[in-house]
Amino acid sequence: MNLKPITEIAAQLGIAPEHLELYGKLSAKVSLDVLKGREAKGKLVLITATTPTTSGEGKTTVSIGLAQALVRLGKKAVATLREPSLGPVFGMKGGATGGGASMVHPAERINLHFNGDFHALTSAHNLLAAMMDAHIHNGNVLKLDVNNLLWPRCMDMNDRALRQIVVGLGGKTNGPARETGFVITAASEIMAILALAADREDLKRRLGNIVVGFDTEGKAVNAQQIGAVGAMSALLADAILPNLVQTTENVPAFVHAGPFANIAHGTCSVIAQRMGMAFAEYAINETGFAADLGAQKYFDVVMPQAGIRPSVAVIIATVKSLANQGGPLKKDEMPTADQIAKGTANLAKHIANMKRYGVPVVVAVNRFPKDTEEQLQQIVKFSESIGTPAAVAEVFQSGGAGAEELARKVIAAAESTDLSKVQSLIPLEMPLEQKIEKTAKEVYGAEKVVFESAARKKLEKFTALGHGNKPVCMAKTQYSLTDNAELRGAPTGWTLKVTDAFLSAGAGFVVVTVGDMMLMPGLGKTPAALKVDVDTQGNITGMS
Repeated sequence: MNLKPITEIAAQLGIAPEHLELYGKLSAKVSLDVLKGREAKGKLVLITATTPTTSGEGKTTVSIGLAQALVRLGKKAVATLREPSLGPVFGMKGGATGGGASMVHPAERINLHFNGDFHALTSAHNLLAAMMDAHIHNGNVLKLDVNNLLWPRCMDMNDRALRQIVVGLGGKTNGPARETGFVITAASEIMAILALAADREDLKRRLGNIVVGFDTEGKAVNAQQIGAVGAMSALLADAILPNLVQTTENVPAFVHAGPFANIAHGTCSVIAQRMGMAFAEYAINETGFAADLGAQKYFDVVMPQAGIRPSVAVIIATVKSLANQGGPLKKDEMPTADQIAKGTANLAKHIANMKRYGVPVVVAVNRFPKDTEEQLQQIVKFSESIGTPAAVAEVFQSGGAGAEELARKVIAAAESTDLSKVQSLIPLEMPLEQKIEKTAKEVYGAEKVVFESAARKKLEKFTALGHGNKPVCMAKTQYSLTDNAELRGAPTGWTLKVTDAFLSAGAGFVVVTVGDMMLMPGLGKTPAALKVDVDTQGNITGMS
């Protein structure tokens, strides 16, 4: 592997050195000034997938491999990816920088403390929490109701012990005793704000709109009233700048922001996407988990705010994901043709969902080492039988060379797209409960929706406060189209249960939790952290 200085990678895009803030030789932050007077004319390729297994189906790896393949075919391309969170890095999935011959580099630095962005976000979040508590302690002029505070603490780690805690147990000098908790940094509203902000001015406006709680008269109190916006913006002054790195084949990649797709909106920053589209013909934009999560939220949450319409959606399918949806697949069990055939119902549902947004679809069958040619072609033939072009991608083993057929089909689809026909499915003017029901029935396949009383009351309150026209961001399990991780395929006749709702006024949406979703994950019995080490020379191992 022959990595180039990041200044050379920037030069490939036409970005001059004066617009770079170097973080070593291999990464840099890019000034927002590069977008001044420059139109984002490139095409956005939205990467999504079928319902995944616990180890993931390789969306990042395929995104990188596809960008490399497009460059091999003479196109100017970049990858636009999310920053990894330490939660999954040390939890279940390990590193999140791709794999094999399709990675972004410097991989270890991207996976750990990447240019300080997550630290800045965590600090800004916790500063607001501290200033809120300090305001209450020092007279509480805003009359915040200590029993109706919304703003938790956060940290970038899986830690179930912090989900629900009690603070203020040290008497009057330490503030009133109350219940609160932690969310993982990727679930912080500030992460969503950073990812959706158009510029510094928009960032400050959104930060000011964060609702931290309610006063004793039931009125919302926001971060602007607490006086925290200036200091929070200062902490985020560098974090708002997209990070430029390179792939294994020296293709540029913007890696910026990292909201999860099961509990947030699940794609990299709008600023990074615009930079990618401004300096390249194709921006390959990864969205989290399956098409019912990251992709649905892109079309119904991100697109209405950002105005960026994808030219094509690429759905990644794997032998193991479809076999698991048709099975379930037991550990180390070899998938059968029958399991794969049953699992294609899941693929068909995701394809149908994407086409409802007016975007053309291409299926990428991501090859894993134990897959047979017969298994791969079974998925290709099924996709083609329902009118969707498909190609096998061997990007882990072969890099861009392994995705050239996929790249040709993506180009053909993207160049024929009528962007005016790419539209959201969920109208903003629709009441919140109806938005939830429409998403559940038309995207997930539910027959009906039930609302727990606490969730319904919150939705009614948010509407009364003037937030009924905001999109809903569904917090749902990634392991099923339903709200039950054990239900496979494309179930029908089931009921979705809405358990809670949270107002993210700064991000511009309402988070709706369904089933047993939590905003702070926990570590498993054998977390990926057990494999990570560093040698005497400082070389980090065990993160791939």
